[in-house]
Amino acid sequence: MKMNTPTTERSTHTLRLILGDQLNPLHPWLAQVDPGVVYVLMEVRQETDYVRHHAQKVLAIFAAMRAFAAQLSTAGHRVTYLRIGDVANRQSIPDNLRALQAQTGAMRVQYQSPDEWRLHQQLQAFIASDPEDTGAGSYDVDSNHFYTQRGDAAQLFAGKRSWLMETFYRHLRRKHGVLLDANGDPEGGQWNYDADNRKPWRGPPLQPAEPPDPRPLHDHSALWAEIEKAGVQTVGVPHADTLRWPVDRAESLALLAAFIQQALPYFGDYQDAMHTRGAHLFHSLLSFSLNTKMLCPHEVVQAAEAAYRADRAPLAAVEGFIRQILGWREYVRGFYWAHAPGHASANVFHHTQPLPQWFWSGHTRMDCLAHAIGQTLDTAYAHHIQRLMVIGNFALLAGLDPAQVDAWYLGVYVDAFEWVQQPNTRGMSQWADGGLLATKPYVSSAAYIDRMSNYCKGCAFDKKQRLGKQACPFNALYWDFYLRHQALLARNPRIGMAYRQLAAMSQAERDAIQTQAQKLRENINTL
Repeated sequence: MKMNTPTTERSTHTLRLILGDQLNPLHPWLAQVDPGVVYVLMEVRQETDYVRHHAQKVLAIFAAMRAFAAQLSTAGHRVTYLRIGDVANRQSIPDNLRALQAQTGAMRVQYQSPDEWRLHQQLQAFIASDPEDTGAGSYDVDSNHFYTQRGDAAQLFAGKRSWLMETFYRHLRRKHGVLLDANGDPEGGQWNYDADNRKPWRGPPLQPAEPPDPRPLHDHSALWAEIEKAGVQTVGVPHADTLRWPVDRAESLALLAAFIQQALPYFGDYQDAMHTRGAHLFHSLLSFSLNTKMLCPHEVVQAAEAAYRADRAPLAAVEGFIRQILGWREYVRGFYWAHAPGHASANVFHHTQPLPQWFWSGHTRMDCLAHAIGQTLDTAYAHHIQRLMVIGNFALLAGLDPAQVDAWYLGVYVDAFEWVQQPNTRGMSQWADGGLLATKPYVSSAAYIDRMSNYCKGCAFDKKQRLGKQACPFNALYWDFYLRHQALLARNPRIGMAYRQLAAMSQAERDAIQTQAQKLRENINTL
């Protein structure tokens, strides 16, 4: 890969930093070539090491960064690219920027606003420490990606006791004219069709058939060798010679087109379904392209709405998908910036149980967790119900330390960046913030998992039993969770039924449940 590099012979007035999740070729920066500007991309241990990442996540981000740098260079922009193993690479973003400033004489460093608090703080500190910055020097610009600004959600909910995603979602639908009829009302007469989108995927034969995986195949063996040589520690299977994540905008647009045509029509019905024979079912697989900004959320939403207008996808499917992008994704980002950094330490239940060893191997006798975690370690992907209602559900019921859960989710998923992962994990999945993000804990016994999947068929544990060696651990842990946290949860109006059922049990049955749950936690590594 050949690229322009800054030299003292060429005048450089500005360094422009592009982070690994800012690979947007449509950014206004790139509209014209300025020979005095050098674009800087860097692979650094600072970013590979703050948690232990999935091998495919490191591979995919580095490969996409290299492809983006090559595109910039081909377009005539000056580019400096620091590879993970370069001798000159100081493995720190600020240290590399300082070295490049000294090398080029650039008086200005620009960067696009980071989406993660830690990088925001680090780059703000870098600016503050720059003795050459006169106020007209280093500064940040918008990433020109999201529908909203960082503070929009906080402004909308200012003075209100609670936040509701549905309120935010409807506000954005109106503001941007998405899925509205000629009178400005929601298409179909209602805003949300979530109740229609909860069907299991049943067979035989399994119909509709899961679409073929439309993602490209890449051989990144040489890049993987560089990563290993540099000493980067990862988890999961690299599949370096057959990596399936898109590395540029063209591949991401092709993935979007395939989803709209092949999967969106069925997405609504089966978005909560899980099955051992369906790794992604009818999910879009677009989150990596979106979160690295190779795709714009506006074009994804517009493509889905266009499919509905052309009668190529039903309203419930299109609305459900758009709600994930325009609603939840934007809402979570606004929540993150309104509550950072304190939200990262929330632990309302005071859970401290370490992660089981099998979170790193997938070797557990619980088939649902073996499949969801095993798929995660093999592909760096699991869809939102696997993350929330299988893995996250168990983590909350078992009382796992939310800090360890956070780090695991942030590391193992290819699309996980802190701004989207942390609110989803600590706020929704683990309810560690006591209800700031979600109105109730998302927990279930084995009944829900059995209803939405085929995981319970052939499992070593019995989905119907609460007590005994063969009882599904989810059952005792579920009721024990409500018993242990009754003081905090009993008045929650969305949980009343659970406590009415507990009240109908005898004291002996409740005691037996808690004894069973305690044994499960004590022997969690053997499950």
